Amino acid sequence: MKTMLLTSAFIAFAVPAFAADAVYAPPEAPLPVENPTAVPFTWSGPYLGVQGGGSWLSGDFTLGGVRSQESFDGGVLGAFAGFNHQFDNNVVAGIEGDLSYNWNESDVQGLGNAGTDLNGAVRARLGFAIDRALIYGAAGWTAASGYTDIPGVTKDSKTMNGYTLGAGIDYAITDKMFGRVEYRFNDYGKQDIGPSTFDMKENRVTVGVGVKF
Repeated sequence: MKTMLLTSAFIAFAVPAFAADAVYAPPEAPLPVENPTAVPFTWSGPYLGVQGGGSWLSGDFTLGGVRSQESFDGGVLGAFAGFNHQFDNNVVAGIEGDLSYNWNESDVQGLGNAGTDLNGAVRARLGFAIDRALIYGAAGWTAASGYTDIPGVTKDSKTMNGYTLGAGIDYAITDKMFGRVEYRFNDYGKQDIGPSTFDMKENRVTVGVGVKF
């Protein structure tokens, strides 16, 4: 009888104690769960943007048998569009076209004005992506509208064709928007415009902003 009473008393005290432990035991910290919907950033896809900066144009001019070296410093403003493909090894290949306007008119030999205004290019690009930064080089075809204006003598313009080389950095500010800094060398070749012979080369530095799609 005593044994039964002691057993009943033990059960009466033990059950509430176990229940208290079950209610007040602190929960274990949850294990971190990776987001299965997270998509790594990529440069692949089409894009477009605007850019502007400075242009340093120099050229050999031959007018009436007299040859001179002329220099132009001016601004440049334009737009660009292109398409990139990023490979698994972070190499990025693409193609890009742009159209710009230059303000670089200058007096030539004291006879009249000459310079270039509209210019454009189509370039192949090859780069390497480091997270959100894309370091690239580019090369391709370029053209510019050159003109000469000698009062009372002639006013003429023609398209000059040549090659372009450059390098730059694109940096993704967000998944859709990126900034750009670029240097470019343009050789527009030699072209007779009116009574003048142009041989034009240009260095330019631009900054821009673009949007990926």
